Amino acid sequence: MSERPLALVTGGSRGIGKGIALGLAKAGYNLVLNHVSPAGPALKETVSEMEAHGATVTTVQADIGNLEGHQKLIEECRKNYGRLDLLINNAGVAPKERLDILTTTQESYDRVLGINLKGPFFLTQAVANWMLEQCQENPERDCRIVNISSISAYTSSPNRAEYCLSKAGIGMMTALFADRLAEAGVGVFEVRPGVIATDMTGGVIDKYDKLIAEGLIPQKRWGKPDDIASCVVAIAEGRLDFCQGQVLNADGGFHLRRL
Repeated sequence: MSERPLALVTGGSRGIGKGIALGLAKAGYNLVLNHVSPAGPALKETVSEMEAHGATVTTVQADIGNLEGHQKLIEECRKNYGRLDLLINNAGVAPKERLDILTTTQESYDRVLGINLKGPFFLTQAVANWMLEQCQENPERDCRIVNISSISAYTSSPNRAEYCLSKAGIGMMTALFADRLAEAGVGVFEVRPGVIATDMTGGVIDKYDKLIAEGLIPQKRWGKPDDIASCVVAIAEGRLDFCQGQVLNADGGFHLRRL
């Protein structure tokens, strides 16, 4: 078994997930990267970036919304590393089509909630049980769980209601697991990104450029995956271990709701 700690990052092949995984590689973690699309040159390049920082990297194709894929992820961690120190619930999707809350469909609701909330909930349940076993066997082991949500957890967007509901649910999921696992010493946290420059926001660049210039965000800039990674690395390195259940607002001050 490797002495280097292991992080499982869902949705770790691009965007915020890639930024987090690269930050963790630099911080001394090995990585299991979950991705849903078939592996290609971009994923190989991502893996090479992390290996350049000394990380051993395993990639696993699995749909987080499909619970059968969870066991596949955990088995890869067990087989290749014999441990799991950090779970990053990052994988998520937006609705395929932005529909008004009065017309959105059950199909869209089920898809978004299945991937963004049901999947992370049951993956966390499975991982948490294994982490409890690890902590019993090795009391010196530090195990942590980080959920990546969004300012949409509390910001109304009636044309993507299912997304907002899924992220609000992640907030309560964080509180519930933080409460349940606190006594055992398993840390649970939430990082709440704001407007982050990724492929998910690629279609609304002009809109947010204008809003940011007009003062939507006090710090007046787009967020970057590195901004989210910095929060996760701080948690991974134990700097927030007495902050169980804490929400880190990585949003440039958006949460201040200023007048």
